[in-house]
Amino acid sequence: MANNRGYPHCRRFLSRRQSILTIALFTIFAFVFSIFLLLFGFAPKEDDILKDDTRLEEPQQSQSVQQQVSDENLWGASLSHGLHPCIKPTARHKAAQGSDHYITVRSNGGLNQMRTGISDMVAVAHIMNATLVIPQLDKRSFWQDTSTFSDIFDELHFITTLQDDVRIVKALPKELESIPRARKHFTSWSGMGYYEEMARLWKDYQVIHVAKSDSRLANNDLPLDIQRLRCRALYRALRFSPSIERLGKKLVERLRSHSGRYIALHLRYEKDMLSFTGCTYGLTEAESEELRIMRENTNHWKVKKINSTEQRVGGFCPLTPKEVGIFLESLGYPPITTIYIASGEIYGGEARLSELKSRFPNIVSKEALATAKELEPFANHGSQTAALDYIISIESNVFVPSHSGNMARAVEGHRRFLGHRRTINPDRYGPSHGVVLLNSTRVAWELKIRSYLSNPLLIRLLMRRIKNQMLAQNRMKGLVELFDKLESGELKLGSSFSHLVQEMHKNRQGAPRKRHGPLPGIKGRARLRTEESFYENPYPECICRSKTAV
Repeated sequence: MANNRGYPHCRRFLSRRQSILTIALFTIFAFVFSIFLLLFGFAPKEDDILKDDTRLEEPQQSQSVQQQVSDENLWGASLSHGLHPCIKPTARHKAAQGSDHYITVRSNGGLNQMRTGISDMVAVAHIMNATLVIPQLDKRSFWQDTSTFSDIFDELHFITTLQDDVRIVKALPKELESIPRARKHFTSWSGMGYYEEMARLWKDYQVIHVAKSDSRLANNDLPLDIQRLRCRALYRALRFSPSIERLGKKLVERLRSHSGRYIALHLRYEKDMLSFTGCTYGLTEAESEELRIMRENTNHWKVKKINSTEQRVGGFCPLTPKEVGIFLESLGYPPITTIYIASGEIYGGEARLSELKSRFPNIVSKEALATAKELEPFANHGSQTAALDYIISIESNVFVPSHSGNMARAVEGHRRFLGHRRTINPDRYGPSHGVVLLNSTRVAWELKIRSYLSNPLLIRLLMRRIKNQMLAQNRMKGLVELFDKLESGELKLGSSFSHLVQEMHKNRQGAPRKRHGPLPGIKGRARLRTEESFYENPYPECICRSKTAV
């Protein structure tokens, strides 16, 4: 009887154990299946993009291919999601105080390197409670430009716009011109603590001279009011001189009256850029040797021996005029598109530029838009003509940089500030880009999976699939790889190629996002060099969701 009475109890117990085991197995299966879907269910397979050779044999771009891209997707501004410029000081901001301590500055680099450096020095003067003397501009760079501050910028506007933030004077008081100065090379990407420490110099000196101004402030982890002060300096105070502003706006009006809308192309294919970066792809042996000699003879360019192939694969080379033409055509822009060339003299001249003109004949430059008389005051002043290019680029319907230099970053940041105007950044990387990060990413996934699963066979199977998927995605990662496959005949121009280019760049067109942080695995101060520049993307400090722009 006892056995008979206990049997139902035992059966219920076994049933409960089986139920618990079933639930546990189902939970593990659901988790593994969710990982599978997350990793592979939404990722495009390589076979879906390149199924067979027949898809690679399509004819060259046709009008029907270009019409597939809507007008809005070609010319419309990126969705700003209600974001506005917001650079007004907070209630905690300290107003400028009268100070008998002075900072003098020698700005270095080209126009935009100097502009962002000066904006940094405005913030540094505020932090150190100093009076800023109007900076001296670089007259020793590649352009050998003799322009002064007032030749390029509206000096009075600069002083008065920032008068509540920092005291600015045109020159040192005469009684201080001959006294000893502290000469400093402030450390790059420094924070508040560093400059508060530097303020101790006031105990021994009344004047601090700063030998370089570029990248002297950190991109991140600064007080909100300091970041907004940098934006007020760059986007409000550093207005160009009246003569530059007048001609710049006149040229924009001529472009719009001629074609209605236009692309501003920062075609950074000038001699100095190619020599400095060691990028010789597509050049003759004589041209490559000319660039090598120039690099050897330029003392302040420290790196002399450069592997051009590694530079190109690593994404450090500008696109060639021919590559830019293929790129814009593949995005869907029609041949009648007006393209303004925002750059200096193209290396190789008209012969090399013809590789772009063959696809887009409506190429214009400031020399074509302006009369010789209008340009005469700016002759031999590279920074002033660069300012004209800057104005035309800011006001363009679309901005495309062929290389991520100082102007490209400054223009992109300004266009983000003005409402996330369409800015298309070509993905210039080659087939090996990302291989360095591949192992660290794989290890991160393995650690995550091991925290949930204990079956070694299942872990190995999942990790093998993850690795294969990452390699497949990495194989078609940048434009350089696509261009190389065009050259070798593995790919042909057509709808398949256009699809690859468009998919690659659908998230590279200036939409709102936060700044990229440092690359993973890099420690110490070296990580600061890999951060996205504050001036390339001043969100969220200077761009916010307030109801009104300030």
